[in-house]
Amino acid sequence: MRALLPTIAACLLLSLGAVFAAALAAPPSDSPKAPAAAPAAAATPATGTAADSDAAAKHAKRTACLKNAKAKKLVGAQRTAFIKDCVAAP
Repeated sequence: MRALLPTIAACLLLSLGAVFAAALAAPPSDSPKAPAAAPAAAATPATGTAADSDAAAKHAKRTACLKNAKAKKLVGAQRTAFIKDCVAAP
């Protein structure tokens, strides 16, 4: 049992050493590349639109309904019906 701790420590050190060696062996990139998410970011609508606020309001309402269902300890079909009615309510 005593030999287990040093063995684990040695394995961790060896794996960390391999990670650092691989990072040092990788050639540095000379040309800066555009991030992969840049084209996708251009396709998204501007923040602060009506759709964003509407989605945020729906999410907040659903979250509140879920918390109420949990507080009432509803399960199964009763919980589903409660959440559906709660979200649909004005």
